[in-house]
Amino acid sequence: MKNIFLLILSILLLSCQSQAKNNLPAPIKVGAECMAEYVPNLANQRVAVLANHTAMVGNTHLVDTLVAQGVNVVGIFAPEHGFRGGADAGEHVANSVDEKTGIPIWSLYDGRTHRPADKVMQAFDLLVVDMQDVGLRFYTYYITMLRMMDACADFGCRVIVLDRPNPNGMYVDGPLLDMKHKSGVGALPIPVVHGLTMGEIAIMARGEGWCKECELQVVKCENYTHQSRYTLPVAPSPNLPTQHSIYLYPSTCLFEGTVCSLGRGTEFPFEVYGHPDYAGSEFSFTPRSMAGAKNPPLKDKLCYGVDLRSKDDEQIIAEGFNLEYVIDAYRNLNASSGVGERFFTSMFELLVGVDYVREMIIAGHSADEIRAVWQADLEEFKALRRQYLLYEE
Repeated sequence: MKNIFLLILSILLLSCQSQAKNNLPAPIKVGAECMAEYVPNLANQRVAVLANHTAMVGNTHLVDTLVAQGVNVVGIFAPEHGFRGGADAGEHVANSVDEKTGIPIWSLYDGRTHRPADKVMQAFDLLVVDMQDVGLRFYTYYITMLRMMDACADFGCRVIVLDRPNPNGMYVDGPLLDMKHKSGVGALPIPVVHGLTMGEIAIMARGEGWCKECELQVVKCENYTHQSRYTLPVAPSPNLPTQHSIYLYPSTCLFEGTVCSLGRGTEFPFEVYGHPDYAGSEFSFTPRSMAGAKNPPLKDKLCYGVDLRSKDDEQIIAEGFNLEYVIDAYRNLNASSGVGERFFTSMFELLVGVDYVREMIIAGHSADEIRAVWQADLEEFKALRRQYLLYEE
């Protein structure tokens, strides 16, 4: 009897395991992996690729994959951080040659122009775009893509965007950009957290007239929705090394527009914030010069502040675009050292996108009171956004 009972229990366990396995969501397949959707369109074309180190097709880079497929890749456009992804934020990167393939690399962050010369644009017929974005208005990859879409429209070049999931695509939050603050870290009248993939941004920008009309194809991801939790297989830039830093990035990036450090020059950028005069904290860190942060703010200065590394990911997502960190630092430093207006730099408005956030923080308003101001604009954007979504919300 005991043996029969154990046999029945084993069968039930195997059945439950099989059912659980069968109920697992299908793995997400990025656009670059859906090769039947785009490789045939590259035949007999002079192809340029706008990509960086994140453009992987399985374990192989997109450029190597296309070359192996016999595609005529004539050039590689490199965005911020360079083709290999190791340069500092905004660092000038020179033109070069890909050592593996001998293909020329044309930098779009060479300090002279963000748009290629005419002779470069005349060197190709079709542009393939593949870069891993993180879903923030001030993350520059989408701006580089839109500039190249404009250039391609002028020269009659087709554009194919190989889409990738947005790791912050599960919510939409923050003030919409006041276009008087348009800059290299904010190009469209969209919220800080826009909830769009690169492909969706491309379609929306073309549809709304935010870029020029070009011939556009978006190769969709498979098995992705905007509620998917997608862990990036490759760090998208030097100072976003972990998934946790990517979730905190929408809110902690605002410290780039203050006198504080957000941990550049440490092993945990965007997961902490602090200042030498921050009072009442035992947690401390010292920014140092390192790869990807050669001259970080408050370099070699002992900073006290707040450690967010243990904060739960789902709590971060539920809180959305969170002004509480900046408000805490402002009030702490104003009380301890009277920083006042000196707490903020001109970069703050370029990041947050509007004037009233700084003004309301200084006036003593809470994060919830400030959040209420952008809600009406945000709802209008959400309705507009739905017209361009490629994936379920």
